[in-house]
Amino acid sequence: MAQRLHGQSDLTDGKRSKGGRGGGDGADDQLDGGSDADSVASMSTALSDLQLAQATEHVSSQEFVLDKYIDDLYEKRGSTREKALGALVDAFESFVLLGLVENKYVTLLSQFTNSIKKGSTKEACLACRAIGLLSITLGAGSSSHEIMDESEPQLLRILQTWPDAPKMISALDCLAVITFVGATDLAETQLSMRAIWDVIHPKSGSNVGIIRKPKPPLLAAAVSAWAFLLTTVGSSRRSTDSWKESITFLTSLLETEDRVVRIAAGETLALCFELKLLDVSTREESDVDSDIRETSGSKNQLFLNMQALKAKISGLVYNLSMEAGGRGADKKNLNDQRDLFQQISYFIKSDEFPEESLRISGKNGILGVTSWRESIQLNYLRRFLGRGFLKHAQDNDLLHDIFDIKIDRVENMSTTKKKMFRSEEEKGRALKLNKERRLAQERKQNILNEQYG
Repeated sequence: MAQRLHGQSDLTDGKRSKGGRGGGDGADDQLDGGSDADSVASMSTALSDLQLAQATEHVSSQEFVLDKYIDDLYEKRGSTREKALGALVDAFESFVLLGLVENKYVTLLSQFTNSIKKGSTKEACLACRAIGLLSITLGAGSSSHEIMDESEPQLLRILQTWPDAPKMISALDCLAVITFVGATDLAETQLSMRAIWDVIHPKSGSNVGIIRKPKPPLLAAAVSAWAFLLTTVGSSRRSTDSWKESITFLTSLLETEDRVVRIAAGETLALCFELKLLDVSTREESDVDSDIRETSGSKNQLFLNMQALKAKISGLVYNLSMEAGGRGADKKNLNDQRDLFQQISYFIKSDEFPEESLRISGKNGILGVTSWRESIQLNYLRRFLGRGFLKHAQDNDLLHDIFDIKIDRVENMSTTKKKMFRSEEEKGRALKLNKERRLAQERKQNILNEQYG
């Protein structure tokens, strides 16, 4: 996930924050390392072409640029498809292209999934990212649900066959995003969460016969993706007992050697506390009592187990918040860990989340974060969108709905666009007045015709 926020931050000064915590950075780093000059030049060309088209307000020009790269997705040469995918990903990050892709998403999706099936690792990773960005661009609705339905089989196949780590991480990110945006019921979300959990804890999954152990970058990515989807699952949906295995395993990850895994697990456990997944309700105690009435003393066993688990988590969290660095320690990651676990420790004790905010635009464009649920959603989407986060936070209705962002679209425009907007407003008012005058003259003429006709 992206680096956590403190107090109020400002994203409108042109500075871009680099991805920090959580899982998808491994794939990004390896993809960046494998980029060639042609791919970079292709993405730069696509961006400049789209900027030119947008600046001149020619939608047909933008559409022509996109169509050119869509056509390249049909080429047999893999390097040509990779360049086209890189250019489209760059375009999706840089602009909210809703109006241009609403009628093209089926074609785009078909070619993206084809790249996942037949392309190289780099091509498949770019295609996964493109699918996630396409879903975010379209927003919640039938189109994104169709994207989820059509993409999910290919993504699940990747997670079940365990190819190289970058491809796995890209598939995890894509599955999490398209499920978050496109799922319409709990069952669809749970299907994706189960697939992700099979990566986190393979022994409990369906890959019988071969026990695989994910390396830290993949494990952290999977935990972060699982937590992202957990934010959409209400605590009342399942009993405490059904969460016990997951929470117990996440607790064990707090004791792993890799700091990025500990951080991802810590945020997820904080969310579990917030959703009351470790609390045993009176109803559940009664259910347990009725089911195992014949066993003396078992009535409160679940309650005692969860209380012990809470105490263990609390102790581990405190220790991690006070961890000493030692020689050769990565001070930045260590400070991130201390800061995060201090916040978690405080939350466990007080049930209070330290509110945070981001200024997205102007005076009133504030994105407020008041819970672990919102924090995890923000950090995941911020990392996935990368440098495109600010643009989407300003112009994408999906993010406005998720985070209740109120944007003054006129205030957010550039000086040139403001002039154009005001010019259009003035033009509209003039046309309206002219129409009213013309109608008034016609009515007057009709009256005169009736009188003297």
